[in-house]
Amino acid sequence: MLKKMRWRFIGAAMAAFTAVVLTLLCFVNLWNYHSVTDQQDEALLRLMETETQKMPFSPGRGAPPFDDWSHFSPEVQYSLRFFSVHYDTNGAVLQVNQDYIASISESDAETYADTVLKNGKAQGYESGYRYLVDTTEDETVVLFLNSERELQTMKSLLLITLAIAAACLVVVFGLVVLFSRRAITPYLKNMEAQKQFITNASHELKTPLTAISTSADVLAMEHDGDEWVHNIQVQSGRLSKLITSLVALSRLDEENPFPVRTEFSLSDALWEISEPFGSLAQAKGKAYTQDIADGLTVTGDRTAIQQMFSILLDNALKYSPDGGSISLTTQRSGKRAEVTVSNTVDTAQSIDTTRLFDRFYRADESHSGAVSGTGIGLSIVKATVEAHGGTISVRQEGCVMIFTARL
Repeated sequence: MLKKMRWRFIGAAMAAFTAVVLTLLCFVNLWNYHSVTDQQDEALLRLMETETQKMPFSPGRGAPPFDDWSHFSPEVQYSLRFFSVHYDTNGAVLQVNQDYIASISESDAETYADTVLKNGKAQGYESGYRYLVDTTEDETVVLFLNSERELQTMKSLLLITLAIAAACLVVVFGLVVLFSRRAITPYLKNMEAQKQFITNASHELKTPLTAISTSADVLAMEHDGDEWVHNIQVQSGRLSKLITSLVALSRLDEENPFPVRTEFSLSDALWEISEPFGSLAQAKGKAYTQDIADGLTVTGDRTAIQQMFSILLDNALKYSPDGGSISLTTQRSGKRAEVTVSNTVDTAQSIDTTRLFDRFYRADESHSGAVSGTGIGLSIVKATVEAHGGTISVRQEGCVMIFTARL
């Protein structure tokens, strides 16, 4: 229980921190991407307006192709590398301008432009270039701006932020693991106090309860058929069962409730509890069927696992209507044994299956006594399954309630 609770705390803390880190990571990189792309697009728009003019490679070769560089650093105008391809209205190449780039041939420029036009997008990235397509009545111009340096910068920023995020996650994980025990200590103290209270209360209650039960048995022999005496016996038995269940549940909260585990035949264990149950179901006018596969084995506490399935069968017997049906089936699912207990329910009954394993929850919320129970049985079932490293689920299909345990 301690280990499970500790790792739940670690998981929750790391999930929250990871969400924050990923949010910041996405924000920084998206902001950088949009900032760089907007600057590239602004340069493309200005170049598109004056594309036919000559742009100098250095400050000593004439004026820039446009006048307003206020949005850029002074050196940007001399570092831009671009080329363009002009098409007529029939799609034939009119002109290829590659005066401001040395690494692109005329055929390469036409290939890039043809690829962009086939994509049908007005702007975007293509092989390290940011492009812009402008269509007028006379021609279509595809302008490419070399963006390799900017793309490399964005990639470097992404890798750096990923490395920083990974380092932060490792450091925070170590700190969370280091301080997790201290963080859950108050909760553990509270749990320990509850367990101690349950243990002490059970011992204090058992002695007077035994005296009441014994006295009721004596009275029953002297006053056979007395309704009041019978009620005392029923309620004392119910209270005794509740105390036993509470003690069992508190023990299941321990870190290792079943220290001694052996490999045993689950098939044989299920046969032992199901045979007398079949007679009990028949006596109450309910149909019972079973299909127990041979050769199923599990490792664990045989007594606890038998008690677990006895609770499921008893629960099915309690909550199935008169004339209803109950079934127990098993099968091998991969390396695990899968046991299914199902029973019919009242079609008018609305059951919240998500709460069935909650402690003290009962489908009969009125506690009217129509169906006796403590609301602890299914909690014991879940705790026992999980203590053995298994899982249990429940679902309702029409008027059939299905419990499936995997061990």
